[in-house]
Amino acid sequence: MKLTNKIGVIVDSFGVGVREGLKKAKEVGADGVQIYAVRGEMDPDNLTPEARKELKSYIDSLGLEISALVGDLGGHGFQSKEDNKWKVEKSKRIVDLALDLGTNIVTTHIGIVPHDQSSELFHTMHDACEELAQYASSAGAYFAIETGPETAKDLKAFLDTLSTKGVSVNFDPANMVMVTGDDPVQGVRILKDYIVHTHVKDGTRYREVDPRDVYGAVGYEPMDHDKIAKMVSSGEFFRELPLGEGSVNFDEYFKALQEIGYAGYLTIEREVGDQPEIDIRKAVQFIKRFQA
Repeated sequence: MKLTNKIGVIVDSFGVGVREGLKKAKEVGADGVQIYAVRGEMDPDNLTPEARKELKSYIDSLGLEISALVGDLGGHGFQSKEDNKWKVEKSKRIVDLALDLGTNIVTTHIGIVPHDQSSELFHTMHDACEELAQYASSAGAYFAIETGPETAKDLKAFLDTLSTKGVSVNFDPANMVMVTGDDPVQGVRILKDYIVHTHVKDGTRYREVDPRDVYGAVGYEPMDHDKIAKMVSSGEFFRELPLGEGSVNFDEYFKALQEIGYAGYLTIEREVGDQPEIDIRKAVQFIKRFQA
């Protein structure tokens, strides 16, 4: 097996700001970058047409490209009708920004997809995602749902109800391993028609956990961000680990991506740890071993 996919890095993982993060992405050997675009300097509302052109020019000057933007607006994703009004419009603006910066992919979390397709929650999420799918599709773009909160089967069943593939998948194998206990290799095969972007992340699960305790859900107990942060950092239930040290079988995972003909980015995400740059450098080299 010899991978030909480009390697990406989430700029925000370095924790040093966008411009410095871009430089570090180049230094560690990445081909492209993914950037959060929901607040601060990367909020679409804060970037004029001139600023967008300047940023794209700067990224080009580094010899990088954008693999995707992150458009995760937090909360419960698209589970709340009231919130969906502004979240859908904000998401559209993030897609517009993505296209201005040279990518057609925005990754996001939409909330936990209910198994019961007759539930009100399912229909609320469906209505929002249908509007987003049509908007993205009309622009030749994708909203890519990150895997993890639900099983691959439930996610595919949800996606199959949408009229276009404007809402597709950002495949994160570690989220599946850590939260649902789903098999990422089988997940790739199940979601093969929808995968437009991937994260390369590793982790392991020690105890079964209710996904609602990790991601929150409308109608469940109020979302406690401190509690969630403590759960993630404590490692009591699961732990994100450097590549090759967790439960993701990357030999089989990369092989499955090859089998389905996935040619997009393998984007490194490191959400924990005291030395993210060291971990990211090691991750780049880890992937390059599969390219040799």
